[in-house]
Amino acid sequence: MSTNQFPSTTQSVANPLEDSATPPAPASAAAGRRDAFWQLFLALLTWFASAALLLFVPLLVATPYLIYKSSSQSGLRPESLVGDKTLILLSLLGVIPAHVFSFLIVWAVVTSWGRRPFWEAIGWSWPEDFGPWKSVLFAIALLLLGWVITYAFGGNETQLDLFIKSSYAARVTTAFLAAVTAPFVEELIYRGVLYSALERAFGLVCAVIVVSMLFAAVHVYQYYNNLGVIAVISMLSISLTLVRAFSGRLLPCFVMHAVFNGIQSVFLVLEPYLENLRHADKQKAAVIYLLELVVRHLR
Repeated sequence: MSTNQFPSTTQSVANPLEDSATPPAPASAAAGRRDAFWQLFLALLTWFASAALLLFVPLLVATPYLIYKSSSQSGLRPESLVGDKTLILLSLLGVIPAHVFSFLIVWAVVTSWGRRPFWEAIGWSWPEDFGPWKSVLFAIALLLLGWVITYAFGGNETQLDLFIKSSYAARVTTAFLAAVTAPFVEELIYRGVLYSALERAFGLVCAVIVVSMLFAAVHVYQYYNNLGVIAVISMLSISLTLVRAFSGRLLPCFVMHAVFNGIQSVFLVLEPYLENLRHADKQKAAVIYLLELVVRHLR
């Protein structure tokens, strides 16, 4: 991991020119605190900006369609927009440019507008004791545990479920967001920028708690009526943040997050076809059963 000023890690290398036996001068300590809180301010600003982009960019993308609907004969009625397939799809597609703009903000903050190397500064590398296979296996274990939790808790359909069922295009778009852009941008913001600034300003424990809570909290509005899913999101958030804290790297977190979401995205895309297969098997089984009854009667 680079010793660049932003972000810091738990595995940073000590400055060989600094005498560890001599305490820092008061002026240096004060400057260090000011720098830490300035980085925290930038990190929080990045987080707020990314949240605002997720709120407003999809709305901007859908605005031309809303204008068209308002000028049509049916008019712009709120009850007709709730299940509007086109509006839902446009809102989901609008998340992609929101993620792109969020990445650009992260890049600007981490590199100080290109003055530092981005990937090295953000910790985009593998630690010696947590390689790719361990990340993948850990993600699969979390996913299996998550299925057990959701099965035990049960729960109602979430807002995201309704979006997914609106159309197959919305289903595919959601799968792409969950498997590709969301893990990348979310890890950069939460376990990259935000965790590093909090860890430097308040220490490891505070950083783990705050980042885990914030990541889980922003997903609650999607799953507010399903405690099982909220529990799984919280478990994932804590696990990813702990890996970030004790490995000092961000790449394992991204791989775990991408695998966790990616496996679910594959099933999400294939679910309609699997349902058709199950339905076809039931029909075949019913036909075979009726034929058996006819044969027995003829005997």
